[in-house]
Amino acid sequence: VINLLGTGTVVDSRALLDELRELAAGGVAVDGFRVSDRAQVVVPLHKKVEAAEERLRGGAEIGTTGRGIGPAYATKAARFGIQVGDLLDRRRLAATVRLLLGRYEAWLGLSEAETLAQVDELTEMLAADGEELRPYVVDAATVIADWVKGNKTVLLEGQLGIMRDLDWGIYPFVTSSNPTAGGACAAGGVPPRFVGSVLGVVKAYTTAVGSGPVPTEDEGEVGELLRRRGGEYGATTGRPRRCGWLDLVATRYACLVNGIDKICVTKMDVLDSLDEIKVCVKYRTAAGEHEYVPQARLFEDLEPVYVTLPGWRRSTREARRLTDLPQEARAYLDFITQQVGVEPALVSVGPHREHTVDCG
Repeated sequence: VINLLGTGTVVDSRALLDELRELAAGGVAVDGFRVSDRAQVVVPLHKKVEAAEERLRGGAEIGTTGRGIGPAYATKAARFGIQVGDLLDRRRLAATVRLLLGRYEAWLGLSEAETLAQVDELTEMLAADGEELRPYVVDAATVIADWVKGNKTVLLEGQLGIMRDLDWGIYPFVTSSNPTAGGACAAGGVPPRFVGSVLGVVKAYTTAVGSGPVPTEDEGEVGELLRRRGGEYGATTGRPRRCGWLDLVATRYACLVNGIDKICVTKMDVLDSLDEIKVCVKYRTAAGEHEYVPQARLFEDLEPVYVTLPGWRRSTREARRLTDLPQEARAYLDFITQQVGVEPALVSVGPHREHTVDCG
């Protein structure tokens, strides 16, 4: 297996090298690791900028991880970014670092002499990182093309979902990239014609990390039950996830934008103990009712419209076929299909691989 950090990622070279050293020290081989020469580099300045930008938002913080990801994507879009391949060319690196620091010179209140001093310091640090990373840096386009043409299995790992998409999510409470099926092709370097079908993944209830609107969030007993039974804590930050009822407006919207053929419904077992289960089927705003996610300005006074379904009040953990599920659980899946127009392919009823219902 070859692990490739793709072109659409932003890479903290220091953190990456620390992880590689830690793996090697633990006896894990890292010779299968690669990183795209076109991926963008996160530098310490990006983290300072992110912290300052969160402070500027006052009470409307986005709730970022604080790792400089957003500002790194911002400098990429503004064409001041540093690519991983630049770390291998000291002359180009110094010029690119100067551009990057110059972009923030006035914002940081630096004199020209202070900027030049930081240019030298950052260039030296990144050049040293580049030498250590040199054996792993590749042209991702040709690597991925060889994999695809050779009929090898290629798994693209991204993060987040439609409601956090930079273009299609609830702006500005979004990430800085496009976690959609189309975004996977663009950032991963896989031509769209090689994608045969698209599976959507949705939990049987709603979770979110960070700030911004979550229309179906439950801040009472139900939200806490879902959090506790589902182990809903952020993988990066450890923050408790915001939990609530299934939002079929967002699910329907995800199916529309991503061209989803079938969905995988996960964590059905988390709902096993509930007498009743609410499902959001529409949003109501001053502009009317919405079956798809509207533009962000309409979320200020948004009200979710719910349908209440009966719970099944027994364990689904042992189910392996649709017919093994309680009748009410099958009715829940049928309701989802009716509302979003997409049938389930898989249903998970527990945390392990064997806890899978194949809807074949």
